Amino acid sequence: MLRGSRISTAALAACVLLAVPAAAKAQEMHPAGTAEQRQAMQTLSWMDGEWVGEATIFMGPGAGAGHPHTERIGPMLGGSIKVIEGRSVGGPDGAPAFNAFAVVSWDDATDRYTMRSYANGQAGDFPLEATADGFSWTAPARGGEMRYVTTFTDGEWVETGHFVMPGRDPMKVIELRLRRRGDTDWPAGDPVVP
Repeated sequence: MLRGSRISTAALAACVLLAVPAAAKAQEMHPAGTAEQRQAMQTLSWMDGEWVGEATIFMGPGAGAGHPHTERIGPMLGGSIKVIEGRSVGGPDGAPAFNAFAVVSWDDATDRYTMRSYANGQAGDFPLEATADGFSWTAPARGGEMRYVTTFTDGEWVETGHFVMPGRDPMKVIELRLRRRGDTDWPAGDPVVP
């Protein structure tokens, strides 16, 4: 019985000694995302900062109206994700007419970007494609889909959203025209320190 206990204790000690370095290595491997994720986010680094301009609505109530619009964007997790907040002001009291939040990430396994978006009481994951001068993404909508295309040229961010239905020409719904106001340390600034 004593001999069996020594073997069991020795085997357990060997397993623990082997498991501890493996667990420690797993924690060290991706403390703030992978190198591939950080590299992919560099493609979108032009977005970082505070943006101001106007959102113009082309359909529905208030068609043709422009609203002051802002975006604030910054990296988190060592630059492996990008966090975005968009806000349009609706009236003289400064209340938001539109407010959205999103997280853009890179999936190493599928070699693609994904945007997790929250807006209008809805949430969803949407594929995002980086382009030579911006990005594009598509979201399902009742009866069709919304296609958004963003270009960044000469310091201006222009984003257009079209509603697309099968068998019909795309209908322009929204256009953003923004200029970068400056840097921001949002959202990573002032972290809670233990």
